[in-house]
Amino acid sequence: MQVYFDNGATTQPFDEVVELVAQTMKNNFGNPSSAHGLGLKAEKALNEARDVAAKTINCTRDEIIFTSGGSESNNFLVKGFTSAGAHIITTEIEHPSILNTFKDLEMVGAKVTYLKVDQYGRISLKDLENSISNQTRLVSIMHVNNEIGTIQDIESIGALIKEKSPRVKFHVDAVQSYGKLKIDVKKAQIDLLSVSGHKIHGPRGVGFSYIKKGFYPKALISGGGQERNFRSGTENLPGIVGMAKAAEIMYTNIEKNYLKAKELKEYFIESLKSLKDIKINSPSEEFFSPYILSVSFLGVRGEVLLHLLEEKGIYVSTGSACSSNHNADSHVLKAIGLSTAQTKGTIRFSFSEFNTKEEVDYTMEVLEKSLKFLRRK
Repeated sequence: MQVYFDNGATTQPFDEVVELVAQTMKNNFGNPSSAHGLGLKAEKALNEARDVAAKTINCTRDEIIFTSGGSESNNFLVKGFTSAGAHIITTEIEHPSILNTFKDLEMVGAKVTYLKVDQYGRISLKDLENSISNQTRLVSIMHVNNEIGTIQDIESIGALIKEKSPRVKFHVDAVQSYGKLKIDVKKAQIDLLSVSGHKIHGPRGVGFSYIKKGFYPKALISGGGQERNFRSGTENLPGIVGMAKAAEIMYTNIEKNYLKAKELKEYFIESLKSLKDIKINSPSEEFFSPYILSVSFLGVRGEVLLHLLEEKGIYVSTGSACSSNHNADSHVLKAIGLSTAQTKGTIRFSFSEFNTKEEVDYTMEVLEKSLKFLRRK
């Protein structure tokens, strides 16, 4: 049996997406910027995809800018609104594409506040309120944490930011929540949002940025002025229409998929109770995504356990797939108070609507044998 429990890293593309991407590459190969018929045909498909993306988060077509994915969107939206001397705020458990961007900006004169989190990975609204000053220009907080699945209350956060200082821009990294949790940028008072296609069964190398109307970030990539001069470079039409198709499918089934993932995660957690010396880092609470389950197995190394599972056809991860230094302890797990031993023995199981209870049962069988082997004396 092959079990793919690494959907937080990437997802298997829908068959409909693969088919549409191939058809577009073959039959709609014109450049959307060209003035002839093939260019106009490509532009039409581009705008239809833009309409789909806009509808999913309750914004307008003109507020969607296509990018190469989540990391580019995060860099673009944060750097695009931050100048030397500006004060910007984020959390200590963000994705590396945010944390390293903030570090880059610190080196050129930006002042950064890193908000601490509690044992579940949640920020304190009081801490956020106290951190916002007259010099604050931007707050960037992820919706769902990629390692442990904590859901931040973005509606309360957005309301607090706008009440404290309406001119402060609110950026949300929605890479792990888009297509899985409902997002309304107007309701949550979000100004800037990042999305990636390959986390929702779409193609890799494509994503989008939401930029609230009236906001004008500095471009990250200069060139021919595509995407309203915000993101130059010929648009990746096959990837974009593939992402839009994936988004349509995900949002059509968003409630059903959520309940299925919730049931699966609860079943997995209940099964894990039969194992000794483990710690569930993302319990089945409402403020955790049902799509992510982080578990620390005491007395073993996560990398070794990962490869034992892989030998039996079970694919998981030890944390973020985007961290360049895989030998370092997870900054997320350290932030929620885990010891070095707990951190080094942590595995992330991340689910999709394709996963089943039978896969959980098989994984439990392999886990029991693997842990017995690794903990032998």
